[in-house]
Amino acid sequence: MIKRLHARLALIIIGTATCILLISAISIILATHYHISMFQDQAAGMSHDGSLLDYHLEQALVQSIIWTFAGSMILAILIGIYVAKRITKPLVDMKQAAEQMSDGQLDVRVSIGGGDELAELGTSLNELAGQLHRQEQLRITMTEDIAHELRTPLATLKSHMRAFEDGIWEPTPERIHSCYEEIERLAEMVAELEDLTHLESPAFQLVRQRVQLQSIIEQGTDLVAAAFLEKGVELTFNCGPGIRIMADRNRIIQILVNLLSNALKFTPPSGKVRIEAIEELNDVFITVQDSGSGIEEEDLPHIFDRFYRGDKSRNRRTGGSGLGLTIVKKLVSAHGGQVWAERNQGTRIHIRLPRSGREL
Repeated sequence: MIKRLHARLALIIIGTATCILLISAISIILATHYHISMFQDQAAGMSHDGSLLDYHLEQALVQSIIWTFAGSMILAILIGIYVAKRITKPLVDMKQAAEQMSDGQLDVRVSIGGGDELAELGTSLNELAGQLHRQEQLRITMTEDIAHELRTPLATLKSHMRAFEDGIWEPTPERIHSCYEEIERLAEMVAELEDLTHLESPAFQLVRQRVQLQSIIEQGTDLVAAAFLEKGVELTFNCGPGIRIMADRNRIIQILVNLLSNALKFTPPSGKVRIEAIEELNDVFITVQDSGSGIEEEDLPHIFDRFYRGDKSRNRRTGGSGLGLTIVKKLVSAHGGQVWAERNQGTRIHIRLPRSGREL
């Protein structure tokens, strides 16, 4: 079955040419036969007259040309109308849909049957409209989330400053330190937003090299060791010295630091956090297990979304900005890997990274 537009157009052109030739042949045959029959009837019982034969042959040719021209014109008009209707209608529909999308109506869709290039173009246009609609919703949601996340610390700072200004509070070191912590959280959130924007930009690129995974894990754990020691949480890891991957060393360290910092927030004192790294065929699997309270099953699919917090009672002091795991997912995806979470005596985060450094 022919589905492609160029094949259909080729068949239409070939069919038109064939029909014209067929009309021409039939016209010549019929006109010639008709005039030869007339000549035979007129010449019956008469002497041979060459001029009469020439006249009938000339009439036969003229009439066959006229009939061929008339039939070809009618056929060309009918085929032209049919082709124009079939080809231009979906193009006009897509043009109107594109104009509506440019006006902000991102829920518009086009309906084009068949399996040729025009149908594929309509499908691509619908997919583009769907992506634009999702991006617009994400933009609106992100704007609302950012406004919500910034509103509370700014309101806290404003109330503190007003209390200091009005003389209601004395600017004690503890209260000044509280304001400093709010400013630190704001600065951290802005830095994470900048990092996330950079990760999603077309200019973002990884600096890949073949690196030893054990040294990366050691460096990542060293960066957070002081925080774990201060809280009294045990941090251990297990990774074979021979495991090597093609990856961006700094970005893998960023992934580990984000996961370990997140695990530390939700692991109580005297708890444990452990990192395991193993090889399976062409992939490397890294697991971060903590002994915290764990994530609810209904929250697991959403913990990598922007600003998502499973426990709504957690404040910014204990729950973070809600961007750390989103950055982790972006970086893992950029390496061609996958990341997911499960509840297992706490929270367990799994990362799959390809050893060869291929991209999805």
